[in-house]
Amino acid sequence: MQVTAAVVAPVKPATLFARIDRLDDYPRWLDIVQRVEGTEPHPDDEGPAWIVDLGSRVGPLQRSKRLRMVRTVCDDPSEVRFERREHDGRDHSPWVLSVVIDELEPEVSTMKMTLSYGGSLFGPVLERLLQREIDASRPRLLAWIEAE
Repeated sequence: MQVTAAVVAPVKPATLFARIDRLDDYPRWLDIVQRVEGTEPHPDDEGPAWIVDLGSRVGPLQRSKRLRMVRTVCDDPSEVRFERREHDGRDHSPWVLSVVIDELEPEVSTMKMTLSYGGSLFGPVLERLLQREIDASRPRLLAWIEAE
């Protein structure tokens, strides 16, 4: 499954990048990200690591997932990528969040986020849930960026 979304923000790419290059602040604007906590990187990690709790309600059911995510690409101010990296010896479905930022005008940027999930546990339910969350998160992200 892969979901892609874009947003146009009235800020320079560097300003936008500074808001999304670490996972710490994602719960501020992305409700599906319920909690983020920094964690010690493993020697095989390419960058900083976080424990991320994802969750949402689907009808009467509460779904949640804990992931260990590592920043694998950090090209300021244009690209950042986070990938699931568990070091427990078990096989895990891949999760990848890629973000690309481009300048449209001197004070206007576009951000394209792509979330890829390689498992089959959630299926079409997850895709619909993510699309709903993306639509709701755009105004929260823009309000947070413009307020700072």
